Amino acid sequence: MKLGLNLGYWQRNADDATESVLAAERLGYDSVWTAEAYGSDVFTPLAWYGARTSRIKLGTSIAQISARPPVTTAMTAMTLDHLTGGRLLLGIGASGPQVVEGWYGQPFAKPLARTREYVDIMRQVWRREEPVTGDGPHYPLPLPGGLGKPLKSITHPLRRDIPVYLGAEGPKNVALAAELAQGWLPLFAFPAKIEEMYGEALSGAAEGFDVAAMVMVVISDDVRAALDGVKMMLTLYIGGMGAKQRNFHADIIGRMGYAEAAEHIQALYLAGRKDEAFQAIPDELADGISLVGPPGRIKERLELWHKSPVTSLLVMGPRDEPSLKLVRDLVLG
Repeated sequence: MKLGLNLGYWQRNADDATESVLAAERLGYDSVWTAEAYGSDVFTPLAWYGARTSRIKLGTSIAQISARPPVTTAMTAMTLDHLTGGRLLLGIGASGPQVVEGWYGQPFAKPLARTREYVDIMRQVWRREEPVTGDGPHYPLPLPGGLGKPLKSITHPLRRDIPVYLGAEGPKNVALAAELAQGWLPLFAFPAKIEEMYGEALSGAAEGFDVAAMVMVVISDDVRAALDGVKMMLTLYIGGMGAKQRNFHADIIGRMGYAEAAEHIQALYLAGRKDEAFQAIPDELADGISLVGPPGRIKERLELWHKSPVTSLLVMGPRDEPSLKLVRDLVLG
């Protein structure tokens, strides 16, 4: 199993995680990942850390496809890949209708078809075999009826096949990742249930396909307090990170076997009863998707992850070098 450090969003007050990234590189972590939602972007912090490191791979988790036309993402990825010596792992995803429609002012319809077109156009840019064209309805190139003509990138990529990962939660999206991409970025992974939930969807994946699961890690002798930290995060995602009519995070919790709980949590949250929503999160759910407690407990629970389809563990939480070292030793032995 490979080990990565997931930094999440760049936060206000100059959240510079350079020391954590340098520590992760010294300790042999395979990758470091950044994120975006509707605040900081995903590429700028990654370029910052890439300029200060020499070996660790640099992942986007995730670049939202509605934020940029596919050629823009392809150009950014190609440039960053050049500047960092071929270390980029490009994670992309459709996000959800609240962000896509509310923040970017773009329609959310047909996310699978849009993703397929998006990946195809990016790979045309990188391969430079001929001018880039798109005959799909979502990203037509050149624009029909205008003065544009098909163009070929004036920059030669360092790599013609930059690894693409898809952030996906539904079975159809996961199947698309297995078909098109080099990896899958599940936000909530319940290792004991992945095979049951996604085994069929992952069956078409090529050899070497990377299931890079994000996992919240809290090293503490106080298991109750550690679980409560995970439950706080779940409360926000299940309750508030999505519209009532369409919340992909609540849907995935439902597919884990907690559909009634997810519906109840969301209803409480949207009614302003956030403390009750927090209390309604099942402990076994919070425990199942995370690694919390003293080192011995974490090591024991890691067995479930090693037996699962997960091939990369992207750690969220620890930032200081002693904690990162402890996590490395627990995961990699």
